[in-house]
Amino acid sequence: MAALTIATGTGNWFSALALGVTLLKCLLIPTYHSTDFEVHRNWLAITHSLPISQWYYEATSEWTLDYPPFFAWFEYILSHVAKYFDQEMLNVHNLNYSSSRTLLFQRFSVIFMDVLFVYAVRECCKCIDGKKVGKELTEKPKFILSVLLLWNFGLLIVDHIHFQYNGFLFGLMLLSIARLFQKRHMEGAFLFAVLLHFKHIYLYVAPAYGVYLLRSYCFTANKPDGSIRWKSFSFVRVISLGLVVFLVSALSLGPFLALNQLPQVFSRLFPFKRGLCHAYWAPNFWALYNALDKVLSVIGLKLKFLDPNNIPKASMTSGLVQQFQHTVLPSVTPLATLICTLIAILPSIFCLWFKPQGPRGFLRCLTLCALSSFMFGWHVHEKAILLAILPMSLLSVGKAGDASIFLILTTTGHYSLFPLLFTAPEKKNLFLIGWKLSTCLAWGLWKSAVNLYSLSPPGR
Repeated sequence: MAALTIATGTGNWFSALALGVTLLKCLLIPTYHSTDFEVHRNWLAITHSLPISQWYYEATSEWTLDYPPFFAWFEYILSHVAKYFDQEMLNVHNLNYSSSRTLLFQRFSVIFMDVLFVYAVRECCKCIDGKKVGKELTEKPKFILSVLLLWNFGLLIVDHIHFQYNGFLFGLMLLSIARLFQKRHMEGAFLFAVLLHFKHIYLYVAPAYGVYLLRSYCFTANKPDGSIRWKSFSFVRVISLGLVVFLVSALSLGPFLALNQLPQVFSRLFPFKRGLCHAYWAPNFWALYNALDKVLSVIGLKLKFLDPNNIPKASMTSGLVQQFQHTVLPSVTPLATLICTLIAILPSIFCLWFKPQGPRGFLRCLTLCALSSFMFGWHVHEKAILLAILPMSLLSVGKAGDASIFLILTTTGHYSLFPLLFTAPEKKNLFLIGWKLSTCLAWGLWKSAVNLYSLSPPGR
């Protein structure tokens, strides 16, 4: 707090926030790490010690490479730094290898890559309307947004305790959003295309990008009533966007196309045999569906409507990550989840096309696409809720109504991540403190937005 007070006086509060959260990340280095730590160590070993033709075939470890090629090349680059820390971590056959140097390297690599996230947050702050500002620093929208993003508790859990590289990936997404706000559409499209080839989970929000760029960039003018002026369609802009997507995709997938390995790559990227739900269920529609199936199966057995011999030993409610059949309810296929997801995102896509509201309308559509995919997608991870929480942070500093929704979303979303903290130190020290911090920040944001825009709280 003292550092923040000094920084406030000199106007360097953003640097103080970034430095403060970086120091906190360093303090989290000794905390437990999940199996994802071994996953990324194994990917370092694969990309460093094997030729590219074997990257997506190597299966010595169960943690096979299943991210797009850009992330594989990212691991390849990291591996050439990792060899100066501990050469043994780069041995494919050293399964579950760990050492103090390996721990430090992997932890610090995540912290270092967050530089991109910090830069993206700074760019997003430039897109916030600064006309309506409070007298106090804590009432300034840019300060509030910086705290909500830089100190996002979910990212701290997932990246710096559980262990993943989401920070710089979300940095790419936020930077692409900032470029669209700045009307630098080609840069925004390029960044998002690159992001998709780093981690394909961002396909969840691809419909929002596609429709917005087509509607607001490829059509250069609207009628007075806001509807499309069809004659304003620009073929040059469409071709330019298509060329950007094609070149990025060619750079990413080209080597594997030349090796005739695209089917193998896609089979790794989209492993539908893993089943409807992740081992730890994301709190979505299918979790309720599975729970209902379990309840009905128990009732059916007690009432002797079901034959115990016909009930599979492993089912969707067993917690296993495989493709199993439901006991009572109809089993769900990947196609069914795709249809449900498309139906869920259609209203927001419809509004983005027929009732465009500029970049904020795009951001609202992006958040709804992320939430729809989270609720109805196939094999959704609990961590995917961050894909909705972070963009919603930008909306929350604009209107009190959005801040109220954000309060609910961030509280429930971050709460659903707490099962990732299952060891004693994290449970005792971070569980309640983190949730209270996250909730208090969101609550303070809502109160500030209410005061800032002279709006009454909901229900009054």
